[in-house]
Amino acid sequence: MVMLCIYYKVYILLKSIKYFMMKAFKFRLYPTIDQSNQLNQHIGSCRFVYNWALNQKVKTYEQIGESISRFDLNKLIPNLKKQNPWLEEVNSQSLQGMTKQVESAFTRFFREKNCFPKFKSKKNPIQSFPIPQHYKVDFENNTVKIPKIGEINAVFHKTFKGELKTASILKSCTGKYYISILVEDGKEFPVKQVFSESTTIGVGVGITDFAVTSTGEKVENPKYLKNSLKRLKVLQRRVSRKQKGSKNREKAKQKLALLHEKITNQRNDFQHKLSFKPVSENQAIAVEL
Repeated sequence: MVMLCIYYKVYILLKSIKYFMMKAFKFRLYPTIDQSNQLNQHIGSCRFVYNWALNQKVKTYEQIGESISRFDLNKLIPNLKKQNPWLEEVNSQSLQGMTKQVESAFTRFFREKNCFPKFKSKKNPIQSFPIPQHYKVDFENNTVKIPKIGEINAVFHKTFKGELKTASILKSCTGKYYISILVEDGKEFPVKQVFSESTTIGVGVGITDFAVTSTGEKVENPKYLKNSLKRLKVLQRRVSRKQKGSKNREKAKQKLALLHEKITNQRNDFQHKLSFKPVSENQAIAVEL
């Protein structure tokens, strides 16, 4: 009887909790040279702390057979800063966010049986670091204020209202900087709409055609990669002929990365425009698996 009362109270508590929608926004940043150096320093320092935390968890488990929590790792960061004074110039919450990422990686490994967490490399195409809080977005002045760095110019293609949650700074392989912001807009989840056969559309992905709908509409495959394949071969050949470690090789790799980025942007733009129409005109979409 006592257990039933406890379960009933928990049920009432969960029923009273309101769940609000979370939205993510991504904007392009335009830092100065000094700000770019500071962002790169944050990225390198957070990568260093991530690898250090991963190494600590592995060593602790090998020695005592137990896993060290991220809270215990956070307590060791001050001593790590004494050994590496350059870490003092980086936002402390960003460093603590890396221990959280390590713990999340181990959680996914044990629950979802994913691959064992790997050490981060500076050669990864996308580098990033988290900003848990204390950052500000100014739509009037088109700036984003980041702890330890200051106000950075940004381009806002849209505005939003709500409570700012976590954010991440991303650096692409072409040297461009972006900020990804998670916002809680305060709106409750929409009521599930009733749909019927007339308000449902089926979409099948093909080889000859990019997609075929249940209404008989066919979408041609744009083949952006095929159209740029000739130029890609030229740039890849130039990279292979350059001496490893030279500046000319880095310049050639940059041009190759820019073309790959262009192809990716073309694909994303095509898919977003294509998916907007069926989402706007139908209540349900059926996709083949």
